[in-house]
Amino acid sequence: MNDVLKNLIVAEAKAAQLFQEIENRNIIAAGKTEKEINTEVFQLADELFGIKKYWHKRIVRAGSNTLHPYDENPVDLLVQADDIVFLDFGPILEEWEADYGRTYVIGTDPLKIKLKKDIETAWQECRDYYFSQTDLTGAAFYDYCVQKATEYGWEFGGPIAGHLIGHFPHENLESENKLNYIHPENNKNLFAPDGNGNKREWILEIHFVDRAREIGGFFEQLLV
Repeated sequence: MNDVLKNLIVAEAKAAQLFQEIENRNIIAAGKTEKEINTEVFQLADELFGIKKYWHKRIVRAGSNTLHPYDENPVDLLVQADDIVFLDFGPILEEWEADYGRTYVIGTDPLKIKLKKDIETAWQECRDYYFSQTDLTGAAFYDYCVQKATEYGWEFGGPIAGHLIGHFPHENLESENKLNYIHPENNKNLFAPDGNGNKREWILEIHFVDRAREIGGFFEQLLV
């Protein structure tokens, strides 16, 4: 394991601790707005790890907003009883990037609980598929993730299924450069080295949605 991957794993472990403490403190609860939850998580991250910098915008999505992918900026919603919520945070820890996303179900709605379980299982299956390959383009891997959504009875909700990750600031993720993404137009092998001959590390993100029922779920972490 190279030093880059080791540092990314350490950063992600701290992000996981942050998310566990979010659950422990019941920060995600009905009666709060997405913005209020976002602020509480920001304050908690500062309290626990001194995190003040994020390499991408902090996302809290609830209810119908869980349909929206990263690039969109829907109106701030109030979390309802029996709601579904997902978080997507990209904290910087000692100049190393993490990118961590999880879904939470408030209440006992069986469809929402199924969605949460399905995205977690699908993420692991996509991860296992990735590591079974040696030559896999971003386009082919994106298609595989989309097929997983269909297999579980959902629609894939995002225009990408992941992206590069690294030391802050990592390779600039301009949206027009599809080679930086697990994207349907990326025909480069994901296992190919970067321009300096270094191994590239990837984040895998799974976003499944049901547009008719206006719910979505999200799961994201380092491919390791």
